[in-house]
Amino acid sequence: MPPSQGSAHPLRLLGVYAALLAVIYALVFFTGDKSSTPRLGIDLQGGTRVTLTARTPDGGKPNQDSLKKAQEIIENRVNGLGVAGSEVVIDGDNLVITVPGDDGAQARALATTAKLYIRPVLNAVPAAQRGQTPPAAPAPGEAPPPAAGEVPAPAPADSAPSVGAPASGEGPAPQPEPAPQQRVFPAQAPTQPPADPNLTPQELAVKEIQDAKAVRQSSDPTVAQAAMAALDCSKPDPLQGNDDPNLPLVACSTDGQEILLLDKSRIDGQEIKSASSGMNTQQARHEVYLEFKSAGSDAWAQLTGEYVNKRVAFVLDTKVVSAPVVQQGPQQGGRTQISGNFTAASAKELANTLKYGSLPLSFQTSEAETVSATLGLSSLKAGLLAGAIGLAVVLLYCLAYYRMLGFVTGLSLVASGLAVYGIMVLLGRWIGFTLDLAGIAGLIIGIGMTADSFVVFFERIKDEMREGRSFRSAAPRGWQRARRTILSGNAVSFIAAAVLYILAVGQVRGFAFTLGLTTILDVVVVFLMTSPLVLLASRTSFWAKPSVNGLGAVQQIARERKAAQTALGKA
Repeated sequence: MPPSQGSAHPLRLLGVYAALLAVIYALVFFTGDKSSTPRLGIDLQGGTRVTLTARTPDGGKPNQDSLKKAQEIIENRVNGLGVAGSEVVIDGDNLVITVPGDDGAQARALATTAKLYIRPVLNAVPAAQRGQTPPAAPAPGEAPPPAAGEVPAPAPADSAPSVGAPASGEGPAPQPEPAPQQRVFPAQAPTQPPADPNLTPQELAVKEIQDAKAVRQSSDPTVAQAAMAALDCSKPDPLQGNDDPNLPLVACSTDGQEILLLDKSRIDGQEIKSASSGMNTQQARHEVYLEFKSAGSDAWAQLTGEYVNKRVAFVLDTKVVSAPVVQQGPQQGGRTQISGNFTAASAKELANTLKYGSLPLSFQTSEAETVSATLGLSSLKAGLLAGAIGLAVVLLYCLAYYRMLGFVTGLSLVASGLAVYGIMVLLGRWIGFTLDLAGIAGLIIGIGMTADSFVVFFERIKDEMREGRSFRSAAPRGWQRARRTILSGNAVSFIAAAVLYILAVGQVRGFAFTLGLTTILDVVVVFLMTSPLVLLASRTSFWAKPSVNGLGAVQQIARERKAAQTALGKA
């Protein structure tokens, strides 16, 4: 009797693969941006280029080590898995970012310095009241007045208590006293001297930073209040990413609706262990979730213990992302969340930026410029045409040599191609994967290796039939002998692709990624598609005919061997 292991329930295995395809294409058509085509790389569709000019506080040339570190961090932000097809190169003292497509905002956003500090809020006024006296700073132990219209929200039941949210089961936070009556403040912020025409742009940028620090990071309360009265949140911030964490700070909120006076930084963004984004279903808003390292966790517990019913601000590149009220403290565990006017994309972008750390330099971005495709769609069509011709030749050869088994090869390759295409679309949405010519080459080679696995299986069946077994008996036995060889061959190919992916950069990494992906799919297709089809065919009288399955010559050899052995035995 043929072994049953690996040969039972072929229809069930085919159903599993059909269900897998159904899930893939359900995700393609009913999730994400509904795009049903893979994202293309710079070499096929062109891209957008932005030049980043380093800005140092002292006006000196940026250190090359700092530039290399900034290059690495930006590459991780945009190209964490190495398959997004973006390029970040050092050009003298500048960094040049090129991303696929025409989204210049994405390229400029990559230059965010991402220096995150957590600072206590000393005072705050709406930006609309700029030019009026800010309310007096609260005395020690008093709660500062909340921002206009701010209402503390309840904490999620299944997460750590958030800053500015009461713990589950507690009542609402005590309401602070109304802010004192506003009055016109007579003092003015220090006037800025006119720009010196003899200064170079770099020297002028240094002077702007120094002047902004003198006004907005002064320890003198009078100067700080005057800075709050004069700060215009609608103008570009010369201090962006260059504020001193050891000094107070006057800063705007990211939406420009509030001006805040902040104390010295208590926690540095370098203490962030991980960052992720998600949807707070209770509040119907997107949030960024942070987890601190050990030292940051201790500092966070101490800070929240000191500032119960007071506000603390998350300051990113000199802008206040969020400044909620601490309504429970001290908060242990080193976890918190940032809430703000986030969309799903902006929350994910901020989490990704914080996860890979802050840049050692601040940058000024140029206008985005369009980069034409280096190869273009004509090259893509030529490559796909070449792959299609090669695949057609392989199928014709298999049909001529294996007949019915060649037909099974064609069905399996089509099924593999459908899975690969759907996965390419989904990877473009989920991890920013872009398909360039190197990746297409990896796909074609991987599908060719899938055909090699079929050949190994079919030849094992022939070996069994040469020993005198029928097609029905040889199919499961041949599969038993072939699958170890198939697994071993694919394991070697996958290891090679993984090593190449780890060591390579750029388009070579994309080639290794697609090669490794198709190698995994090869195993899935052979086990769930090819083997069940052959086993089903071996159990039908039509496919068992030598004229149909093309195995008549092998059966003839088996009969001749048997006749020779019989004759030898009689002799």
